Amino acid sequence: MIVEDDDDARQMAQMILEHQGFSVETAANGKEAVEKLKSVIPALILLDIMMPEMNGYDVLVHLKQRPETQNIPVIMLTAKGTGDDMITGYQHGADYYIPKPYTREQLLYGIKLFIN
Repeated sequence: MIVEDDDDARQMAQMILEHQGFSVETAANGKEAVEKLKSVIPALILLDIMMPEMNGYDVLVHLKQRPETQNIPVIMLTAKGTGDDMITGYQHGADYYIPKPYTREQLLYGIKLFIN
């Protein structure tokens, strides 16, 4: 699942993943993602931080509190790429961090760490 409020960024990540044969669910914000996660349990979540409705940190807290979603790997895919930002992401439960802008290879490498 890709959770990203920027349409172009979401569509680009979706295109890269679908080209690799992945089935992709998308959400335009954290609130939409939380709703979708009631019926869909993805193998991995790519999560932006700065979004309207519900930010990525809030989504992480929600994911880690629910038994059915707490073990889903979460890769933060965000422009908030300072060392402090990364630490905050990990403290909220992120499994990996890819700062924007990223390359196709960086994205696929991060995903392959969690999905074979």
